Amino acid sequence: MSAALPLVEVRDLVKHFPVAGGLFGRGRRAVRAVDGVSLTIRAGETLGLVGESGCGKSTLGRLVLRLIEPTAGDVRFEDRSLLRLSARELRAMRRRMQIVFQDPYGSLNPRMRVASIVGEGLAIHRIGTGAERERRVQELLELVGLPAEAARRYPHEFSGGQRQRIGIARALAVEPRFIVADEAVSALDVSIQAQILNLLADLKRRLGLTLLFISHDLRVVEHLSDRVAIMYLGRIVEVGPRDEVYGNPRHPYTRALLSAVPVPDPRRRTERVALPGDPPSPLAPPPGCPFHPRCPYAEPRCHETMPSLELGRKGHAVACHVFPAER
Repeated sequence: MSAALPLVEVRDLVKHFPVAGGLFGRGRRAVRAVDGVSLTIRAGETLGLVGESGCGKSTLGRLVLRLIEPTAGDVRFEDRSLLRLSARELRAMRRRMQIVFQDPYGSLNPRMRVASIVGEGLAIHRIGTGAERERRVQELLELVGLPAEAARRYPHEFSGGQRQRIGIARALAVEPRFIVADEAVSALDVSIQAQILNLLADLKRRLGLTLLFISHDLRVVEHLSDRVAIMYLGRIVEVGPRDEVYGNPRHPYTRALLSAVPVPDPRRRTERVALPGDPPSPLAPPPGCPFHPRCPYAEPRCHETMPSLELGRKGHAVACHVFPAER
């Protein structure tokens, strides 16, 4: 693969979930979970994906791995379309792409010992002999900061942070290049969150990983990400280098999110931007810009025309009529 090409490329990705409606469920409507997303992730970087609950970010993460099938669009990994792969080719590609789930307990089989959980991917892909797999599991546990004797225990015997380390070890077992971390620290205490974030940052550096880090917490994303994408109602409204997005937010939604982030230094605190109402339903998104019902700067054209994601200077792209990307 050419060094100039992104490792992951998402093109006009759409996912609509049909739902029954009306009397006796005869009407058919669709939840527009992801509604035309395009983005790239370069090899070796961490892209942070941020948005409110229900905005579609977890659905997007699963679409990128083809854990669910898209309604339209394409996902390319290492310059190959995942949607055009046969079942056998996709299974082989799974070694290159893994996921760390949000719930560090629900994602682990309570009836399996840690050795079987971490080594399951090795067995599925027929990697190594039994003895080699056992050694690999011990190496992985050590890599994520767990003792070798943890392999003999069950998930319920560990704390939440330790269980998430097991989940990370499982994801690393088949030596992937790309990992989706879906709210990987949101279920943990703040002190444990810091430990897991530092672990992910260390693993990324040591193993040369590429990460899609999904979170609703802008503090967490700032700590780990190289670039940040802001998602609202199934669409990307702003994306760019971390320092550019945090230091020069353009979209009103991004500004509102950042104004709500707690800042320990009183001199750096800014006035809170309060957004009226709740996000519109993805069953019936508003015409024009999806953010206009809550936007204090909305103009007439915002009610009628969907703004496109326009690229500006420093790789900073914004989808907004009123505050476009700086040229």
